[in-house]
Amino acid sequence: MTATPATTTGGLRRLPTWPRRYLLTAVVAAWVLVWVFVQGRDTFQLGGAELTPLHLRINEASEVIDNSRNDNPFFLYFVNYVRLFLDEAVTFVQALISRPSFGRPLPVIGWLGVVTVATAAALLWGNLRVAVLTAAGFASFGLLGLWEESMDTLALTLAAVVISLLIGIPLGVWAGVNDRFNRLVTPVLDFMQTMPTFVYLAPLTLFFLIGPASATVATVVYAAPPAIRITAHGIREVRPATLEAGTSLGSTAWQLLGKVRLPLAKRTIIVGVNQTIMAALCMVTIAALIDAPGLGKTVIKALETLDVGSAFNAGLAIVIMAIVLDRVTSAAGRRVETRYRAGRPRRPGRRRAGIGAVLAGTGVLVYLSHTYVWAAEFPSEANLGPYVRRGVDAATLWVQDNLAAYTGVFKNAVSYGLLNPFEALLTGSPWWLIAAVVLAFAAVLANVRVVLVTAACLALLVVLGLWQDSMVTLASTLVATVLVMVLGVAFGVWMGRSDRVDQLVRPALDAGQTMPPFVYLVPILGLFGATRVTAITAAVVYAAPVAIKLVADGIRGVSPSAVEAATAAGSNTWQLITKVQLPMARSAVTLAAGQGLIYVLAMVVVGGLVGAGALGYDVVAGFSQLQLRGKGLAAGVAIVVLGIMLERITRTAARRADAEAHGAR
Repeated sequence: MTATPATTTGGLRRLPTWPRRYLLTAVVAAWVLVWVFVQGRDTFQLGGAELTPLHLRINEASEVIDNSRNDNPFFLYFVNYVRLFLDEAVTFVQALISRPSFGRPLPVIGWLGVVTVATAAALLWGNLRVAVLTAAGFASFGLLGLWEESMDTLALTLAAVVISLLIGIPLGVWAGVNDRFNRLVTPVLDFMQTMPTFVYLAPLTLFFLIGPASATVATVVYAAPPAIRITAHGIREVRPATLEAGTSLGSTAWQLLGKVRLPLAKRTIIVGVNQTIMAALCMVTIAALIDAPGLGKTVIKALETLDVGSAFNAGLAIVIMAIVLDRVTSAAGRRVETRYRAGRPRRPGRRRAGIGAVLAGTGVLVYLSHTYVWAAEFPSEANLGPYVRRGVDAATLWVQDNLAAYTGVFKNAVSYGLLNPFEALLTGSPWWLIAAVVLAFAAVLANVRVVLVTAACLALLVVLGLWQDSMVTLASTLVATVLVMVLGVAFGVWMGRSDRVDQLVRPALDAGQTMPPFVYLVPILGLFGATRVTAITAAVVYAAPVAIKLVADGIRGVSPSAVEAATAAGSNTWQLITKVQLPMARSAVTLAAGQGLIYVLAMVVVGGLVGAGALGYDVVAGFSQLQLRGKGLAAGVAIVVLGIMLERITRTAARRADAEAHGAR
C-alpha cells in the first residue's frame, strides 16, 4: 500500500490520506502511556464554590453594571427602554389571553375565544383536518389544568416570533439581493446557531435582568437566524430568466422585489416562519431558567423536586403546542404551494363567503368569551391534570421497581464501560498533555488554520479557570456522541437501504426534532433518576435524529452502479454496507458526527439540572446564586469555546472527507 501525495488546500499543506487512522491510534496510545506516569498533575482542579480571580473580577464587573442602571446613559436611553418595550409587549399579549387585565378578573379573550381564534386561523390558512387538531390541542391545555401557563408560553412565543420576523425577513431579503451583505451576515448566523442556546441567557440577564425581556431577547437571538437564512434562500432561488423578463418590461429594482421576488419566494418564507416559530417555542421553555413565564417554569420546578408527574404533564402540553404550531404553519405552506400551482381559485366568491362566515362565527364566540365567565375561565371540573400526574407517578414507580435491573445494566454499562474511563483519562491528564493531544487530532483531521483556532480555544479554557469542569463536560459529550453515532449508523443504514423503514422512522425523527429539550428529560428522569446517565441519555435522544437523517441521506446518495457492481461480484449485505456504502458515504458520516457533537453540547446545561454537573451545573448555579454569577458566565463562555473548537475540527474533517470521496470517484 502506497501513500497518496499530500494535497494543498487554501495554501495549507496537509498530511497524506492513508496514515491518518494509524496516526490517530498512535496519538491515543501515546496519551494513555504518558497518562499512566503523570496522572493527577497540573489538572487545575476547582471546587464547586471555589472562585478564581477572574471569576471575582467578573462578579465585580456585574455589580458595577447592576449599580449603573439608573445613571449610565447606555442603560438610561437604550437598555432600559428596550427592556420596558419588551416587557410591555409580552404583558400586552398576556393581558389579551392569559392574565387578568384592564380591571377585569379575567383576560380580555377567554378560553373559548382563544380556541376559536386558533381554530379559525388553522382553517383559513390550512385545512379542516389541521383545524380539528388545533381545536383539540388548545382544549387539551385546559384539560391538563395548565391553561394559564400554556397561554403565558404562547404569549411569549408570539411576541418573540413577531419581533424575530420583523427583524429576520427584511434582513433575509437584503441578504438575498445583496451578495456583500450575505457574505457579511453568514458567519454571524453560523455563530448564533452554533452557540448552545443556554449560553445566551447569562449575559442577557446582566443587561435586561431576569424576566420576560431577557427571555424575549434570547428567543429572538435564537429564532431570527432561520428566518434570515430561509428568506435569503427563497429570494436567491428565483429564476434569473424570470428576473430578466421583469427587467425587460421596465420594472425597477423595487418593483422586481415587490412584484416578482417576494411573491415567488412566499412559499419558502413560510417555511422560515415555521422554523422561527419552532425555534422560539423551544427557547421560550428554556428561558424559564431566567424567570420566563409559562410551561417551562413548571417543568423546571418539577425537575428540581424530581416530581416526574408534574414535569410530564407540563411537558405534554409543550409537545402538543409544538405539534399544533408546526402543523398549522406547515399546512399554510402547502396551501400556498397548491394555490401557486393551481393559479387563481375558480370560485373566489364562494371562498370569500366561507371566510366571512368563519370570521363572523369567530367574532361571536370571542364576544361570548369576553362577556361571560363560563366562556372566559376554563371549567375547573374538566381538569384532568391530577389524574395524568398520578398516573405518571404510578408508572414511574412501577418502572423503577420492575425495570431497575435493566436500567441498572444500561446505567452501569455506560458509566463503567464508557464514561468513567473517558472522564478519568481527561480529568486525570495534565492540561498540557490534553492540549497536545487535541492539537495533534486537529492537525491530523484538519489543517493548520484549525490547529491555530484550537490552540486559542484551549488557551481560553485555561484562562477561564474551568479546565477541570470543561474536561468533565467533554467526557460526557464524547460518550454521548459515541452513542449517537452507534444509533446514527445503525438506523441511518437501515433507513438508507429501505424506503419502507424510512417512511416509518422519519416521522418519529421529525417529531423528535420539534420537541423542546426539556421534554426529553422527563421520561428519562423517571427511568434513571438524577444521574449523569440521565443527562447523557437525554443528549443522545436530542442529537440522534440529526445524525440518523444525515447518515441515511449519505447511504441513499451512494451510486447505485457501485452497489450493483459489488452485488454482481458476490458481496453479501454486510460486505455491501461495510465495504461499499459506508466508505462511500464517509463524508455524510463525518458530518453526522460533527452535528451530533454540537447537538449533544447544546444539552449540557439541561443536563446540569439532573445531575450532570460540570459546566452545565456552573451555568445553572450562576443564575440562582449571585456569588457564583462570575463563574456561571465563565462556564457559558467555556461551553461556547468547546463548541467552536469541536465544530471547527469536525466540520473541516467532514469537508476533507467529502473532497477525498469526490476525488476517489
